[in-house]
Amino acid sequence: MSKKPTERTYRGGCHCGRIRFEVKGTLERVSECNCSICTKKGYLHWIVERAAFRLITPPDNIAAYTFNTKVAKHLFCPNCGVASFYIPRSDPDRIDVNVRCLEGVNLSRLEYDHFDGRNWEQSIAGHKGLERGRAAK
Repeated sequence: MSKKPTERTYRGGCHCGRIRFEVKGTLERVSECNCSICTKKGYLHWIVERAAFRLITPPDNIAAYTFNTKVAKHLFCPNCGVASFYIPRSDPDRIDVNVRCLEGVNLSRLEYDHFDGRNWEQSIAGHKGLERGRAAK
């Protein structure tokens, strides 16, 4: 019998440690997107409420990249290049955490959703954002 996930606080960050954060919630599902940037980054998405996310390191440690509509803020460490979280176009009032950057998460135990980001406009119309998970408010 599989154990039901419970709410907890996850710690995460970039490879070099310059960016560190905590996120509180119940992590059961992640989303994979096939758009050009998510595919190249290998991003596994968990969108949470901003109140569930706490940046531990100074915001000055973070660089940003935008393109196309400029709504999404693709944040990354300017030292090691790792993108551990960002502001998503689908939910700009939330934080999209890269689950691969969380400590102690067994990816094989999570359920996966797939989002067709190559056809973003059509896909988002039938999908109210990538998997949001159940994050604490």
